[in-house]
Amino acid sequence: MDNTLNVTYVTLGGHVEVHKYRYLYFVIMFTIYILIICSNSVIVYLIWVHPNLHEPMYIFIAALLLNSVIFSTTIYPKLLIDFLSDKQIITYQACLVQFHMFYSLGGSEFLLLAAMAYDRYVSICKPLQYPTIMSKTTISIFLVLAWILPASQVAVPAGLSAHKNLCSFVLKGFFCNNTVYKLQCVISREQIIHDMVILLNVALVPVLFILFTYTRIFVISYRSSKEVRKKAAQTCLPHLIVLINFSCLCAFDVIVVQLEADFPKTFRLIMTLQIILYHPLFNPIMYGLKMKEIHKHLKRLFFPAKIK
Repeated sequence: MDNTLNVTYVTLGGHVEVHKYRYLYFVIMFTIYILIICSNSVIVYLIWVHPNLHEPMYIFIAALLLNSVIFSTTIYPKLLIDFLSDKQIITYQACLVQFHMFYSLGGSEFLLLAAMAYDRYVSICKPLQYPTIMSKTTISIFLVLAWILPASQVAVPAGLSAHKNLCSFVLKGFFCNNTVYKLQCVISREQIIHDMVILLNVALVPVLFILFTYTRIFVISYRSSKEVRKKAAQTCLPHLIVLINFSCLCAFDVIVVQLEADFPKTFRLIMTLQIILYHPLFNPIMYGLKMKEIHKHLKRLFFPAKIK
């Protein structure tokens, strides 16, 4: 079996447009990739060097931003090479590796957001027990599980797909996500069920847990003082906005293939670009502007003359 896939980009003008403007696209995508690395890394650096940010909430934020950098690195280098190549090709094995990294890191983002929600719940609803519950051991366990659980579960469909017979060698998309299933001659019912179980474990259950914890937080905050309500709003709203944004993008990714939805090409392009462009930049902007302590250190870093 030939293990090479001919990749066709889903663009407004098709492959001809990619070839015609490939150097322009390369410069734009390379600039965005650098911005993603720099914006996420700056906040991770600030959390690393400032002792007052060595708290569970900021540690989870740093892990989330590091996850975004790794997520982007699984897509951008190959994408940049493709823009400069006359033929966009990738081996089937490399495609499955990208598939595995894409979904395992996506699952990690949901689990990290769930860990952040639990941290906020304990901080606001059980403040006296917070130092005991959110110990270094607890944080370490949450971080390890957030990366290990999705990676181990997504490894199963990736491994099974490696032995599937292929009836197509044209992958319509910017990168290898679940569109790889379109290449296979047959998608078994067992495979669909297994994928649904993974989706339940690494996405739906964390989302439901987050919604439950934030509901409890807002109920308790509403009954508490104005200061508690202000603290809840400052620390919880950025997490909720990030969750809603990422959940919408993931829902689109699932709907397109699993439900075989026929979206217009322009809409598919916009949503795909949001996954690889908008979201990795959205997280550092959201946490950099909305988290008071991080924003303060950012101003000191970039505008030291204005800080008294």
